[in-house]
Amino acid sequence: MFFWLSLLFAIGFSIIHLSSKYMTFVRTEHRSRFLSFAGGVAVSYVFVHLLPDLMTHQQILERESNGMLPFVENHAYLAALFGLTLFYGLESAVTKKVKQEPSHKGSGVFWVHIVTFFFYNMLIGYLIIQDKFDHFAGMVFYFLALSVHFVMMDQSMRETHQDIYDRYGRWLLSIGVLIGWGIGAITELNEALISTLFAFLAGALVLNVLKEEIPKERESSFPAFLIGLMIYTVLLIM
Repeated sequence: MFFWLSLLFAIGFSIIHLSSKYMTFVRTEHRSRFLSFAGGVAVSYVFVHLLPDLMTHQQILERESNGMLPFVENHAYLAALFGLTLFYGLESAVTKKVKQEPSHKGSGVFWVHIVTFFFYNMLIGYLIIQDKFDHFAGMVFYFLALSVHFVMMDQSMRETHQDIYDRYGRWLLSIGVLIGWGIGAITELNEALISTLFAFLAGALVLNVLKEEIPKERESSFPAFLIGLMIYTVLLIM
């Protein structure tokens, strides 16, 4: 059942990328409430689900190492730190380049940005089938949280790269998820490597969530943020 459900969710992620340009509610007067609600969901996912899972994967790495790797004591956290640092460096470079060249359409900065997130999406698609979810609800919550994340990520990419993102970017990100799922369906890595990939993704997710989904003060609605955080936290706990 998890196999087919993971395929359904991978297709769902792909559809979100392709259809996000038509989601006008993220660009209307309701934008601030949606951003804040999405931010609440994302923060809840990070602190109630993602970080505890990171600790679980750290334990797997310690078990698999059999004491052979002295630095494995913090291996998962180092992988998460690397993921966060890599994406922070990328976003800093992209932001600087866009400020220097507002009309950067078709430039190298777009392709570097998109190719990086192409592999980011491949990793998400790979882990949705390879990560060992304990139950049906765990996979559903993974899908819900990342769906919100993808909607906001698409909006940010579109604001940064404008129409070139709609022509090329959204298609590449959509395909990336499906390729990742396909690789996961025909290959199986050992638990230690999967845990390392999960930790890397966790670090990247933490950065992207805090960067994209916590709205600026002028766009924020604390009640909507609190509602999103409470609803998703209750669902996760239950």
